[in-house]
Amino acid sequence: MKFSNMLSTAGEWLRGEGPHHQVVISSRVRLARNLRNRAFPGWAKKAERTSILEEIRSRVEELPEMQDAFSEGLQDLAALDKQVLVERHLISREHAAKGAGSAVVVNRRQTLSVMINEEDHLRMQSIRSGLQLKQAFKLVDKVDTALESKLDFAFDPQLSNQTTLGEKEEDIINRLTKVIETIIDKEHDARQTLLQRKPSTLCDQIGRAYGVLTYAHAMPSKEALNLLSVIKIGIDLGAFPEHQRLQIDELFIETQPAHLQKNSQQKLNAEERDYLRAQIIRDRLKIFPKPDISKMVRESGPGLTNGPSNNE
Repeated sequence: MKFSNMLSTAGEWLRGEGPHHQVVISSRVRLARNLRNRAFPGWAKKAERTSILEEIRSRVEELPEMQDAFSEGLQDLAALDKQVLVERHLISREHAAKGAGSAVVVNRRQTLSVMINEEDHLRMQSIRSGLQLKQAFKLVDKVDTALESKLDFAFDPQLSNQTTLGEKEEDIINRLTKVIETIIDKEHDARQTLLQRKPSTLCDQIGRAYGVLTYAHAMPSKEALNLLSVIKIGIDLGAFPEHQRLQIDELFIETQPAHLQKNSQQKLNAEERDYLRAQIIRDRLKIFPKPDISKMVRESGPGLTNGPSNNE
């Protein structure tokens, strides 16, 4: 798969189809592995890093999950392309700084990414939409098992501590899932409390976000992220149709600095990026419906009005 083909579509993890996607955008599980009796990437000389890369990369590309994958050496990627991969969470910033002797392999759906010679010889990560830690782990564990039969991984059964090593992966996943589910419940409660106590304030924020995004001609990255987040809350509360969620989620990625420059095929300074970012958002929101505040208030419970609350 070519880089341009991957760039033309958003990863499946961004489609907002997973459980609790209203709060949890994506779940990611990462496993690190190293080869036995080989120097770590940070210590290995160029010749050894290259040798390790050749040994690992071919095995990763052979995986059924990597059929028609994007596979590229870091030295063959432009700095801008590396930043695009960082913005899509497919490689780390540390990996983007690497050159000869390092590579990345990404499956077509952008749900599985393998970094070779980052801080470890292998960093395998699976990304899923919403809260799907168990499903993400299942995929990366399957890949780990397949590679373990082909590569000589370093392993020491005496090595353990009280935090992670020595504890079953399933136990870690289950414990973390329960914590996140608690946070999700508290987030939903906080939204409903805000809507109950200060409906006018919340409606005003959603309306203002929609107005600025629709008519602004310059939009810094941080402001765009904040305003788009408010629109997502509006979708969660019924002010906008649910089917518009993907359009907003895609803007989170497409309006980041590297994506703007890559899609425009020119080098842009900060001011030029701000103007282009605003233009893209305006164009996307032309067919976006105005917020239905009355529906949001009506569906959120009895006794709510569009007027000032008693606490104001």
